[in-house]
Amino acid sequence: MNQTIELLMNHRSIRKFKQENLTDEQIKTIIQAGQAASTSSYYQAYTVIGITDEKLKQQLREVSGQEYVEHNGHLFVFCADLNRMYQSQDETTQEKMKDNIENTEFFMMATIDATLAAQNAAVASESLGLGICYLGSLRNDINRVNELLNLPQYVIPLFGMAVGVPDEEPDVKPRFDFNAIYHENSYQDHTKYVEQFNETTEHYYEDRSFNTKVDNWSKQVERKLSKPMRMDVTDFVKQKGFNKR
Repeated sequence: MNQTIELLMNHRSIRKFKQENLTDEQIKTIIQAGQAASTSSYYQAYTVIGITDEKLKQQLREVSGQEYVEHNGHLFVFCADLNRMYQSQDETTQEKMKDNIENTEFFMMATIDATLAAQNAAVASESLGLGICYLGSLRNDINRVNELLNLPQYVIPLFGMAVGVPDEEPDVKPRFDFNAIYHENSYQDHTKYVEQFNETTEHYYEDRSFNTKVDNWSKQVERKLSKPMRMDVTDFVKQKGFNKR
């Protein structure tokens, strides 16, 4: 196993950071590593917003409900961005473009572009000895985040990423068996792998070094998805010009 694979396999989310801000050089390196990711048709349809204003961090923490949104080395917000492409054209071309940029394909494309860049940024951060945590919780009130960040039409906030010097060393969470994830030629039944994984996660939660509990993967899914959540996201996305057609 080489160092790159070892780094990837050792990933864990960090939720407690030392009070050390990232340097400008670290921030630039992380973003440029993100920019090196693959991008559909060279569109580069994403924007990353770095949050340095302490009041704004507090407001985003209120949306998230998570302390580490405020207390970290640096907070990044990754956005799907079709505005840059749209604004690069004259009004006649913009009108012609709308059938494309307002359809589901381009919504997916911009989201994928941003996610690929984010994962590159995450790996780059960890290679620098930093820790990261993705923050889907910023979508708890996506309209509020949109307002706080002053995002124009055709730009939506997808998720945040807290980065910093780790002040904890959590256990690496187990993942599904290889055969549950990788199927050859067609989709395969995964029932036995889910059962196996429930046993694995039960042992993990019972034996981990902190916050032990009785739980498993299927129970988590049941708790999280049995009641509606973030039901405002669909309308918000369409209001911003995405996924309308």
